[in-house]
Amino acid sequence: MSRIDFEGTYTALVTPFKDDLSIDWEAFERLVEGQIAGGIAGLVPCGTTGESPALDYEEQLELVKRCVKAAKGKVTVLAGTGTNSTRSTIAASQAAHRAGADAVMVVVPYYNKPTQDGLRDHFVAVAESVPCPVVVYNIPGRTGIDLTADTLARICEKAPNVVATKEATGNVLRAQEIARVLGSRCTVLSGDDTLTLPMIAVGARGVISVTSNLYPAEVAKATRLALDGEFDDARRAHLALCRVHETMFVEANPSPVKAALAHKGRMKDAVRGPLARISDAGRAKVVAAIDAYESSQK
Repeated sequence: MSRIDFEGTYTALVTPFKDDLSIDWEAFERLVEGQIAGGIAGLVPCGTTGESPALDYEEQLELVKRCVKAAKGKVTVLAGTGTNSTRSTIAASQAAHRAGADAVMVVVPYYNKPTQDGLRDHFVAVAESVPCPVVVYNIPGRTGIDLTADTLARICEKAPNVVATKEATGNVLRAQEIARVLGSRCTVLSGDDTLTLPMIAVGARGVISVTSNLYPAEVAKATRLALDGEFDDARRAHLALCRVHETMFVEANPSPVKAALAHKGRMKDAVRGPLARISDAGRAKVVAAIDAYESSQK
């Protein structure tokens, strides 16, 4: 297994669509190029922000392939492969690895609500099926089940290639507990842009970001300042972005960030059902946050 230092800013890439809801490949390639130019550490295609539940298997695989091609080895490609089926997750993870992904990110199985033992068995089985690093993604607000720090420790005991976790419980205390229990054995990455700075303060090593779709250089800078211990500057950069971070979730992700990207002329704000385009009220909040942030940086 190749070693990857999961540190810095990883962008949870949106999947651009045309008006007919087919994938806008030109917009996707422009997005990826902008991310690399902005100095992010990694690209995460086919995650929640990429609307993975609304993508078919062939689309997901093509997104990974194109992301790998565009990355040209300059940044890490961490492909989202998790489903609520262990067999399907294994197949998707193996396919992503064959397509050139450096690592895979596996979300806690949603809807099924497995026990903690079931979660352990699921992640161990997936990890054993691929030779690449595996990142666990815990987001109980979407999945309906919480992977505890104790269960994550048991997974790490059985699966050496489980090396990091995207922690999106919205709870800094959980990130702190994982860092305390597992230390350097399992890297913690913030799954909430608003919590990146406090999570780094208790041991996290970066973020898998939504906002960096819009502001890759700015989010990467804020994260790097925190990691370098420049906390006064990091605090200023983080707080300046907080209103933008918050409006990215004023409605269901990724509708707000797609509205932001459309406002900047980078793609259409089309989303696939059952998601809907952001409301007029939500759009106004997003645009106001962007305008306020950009004015403050002049």
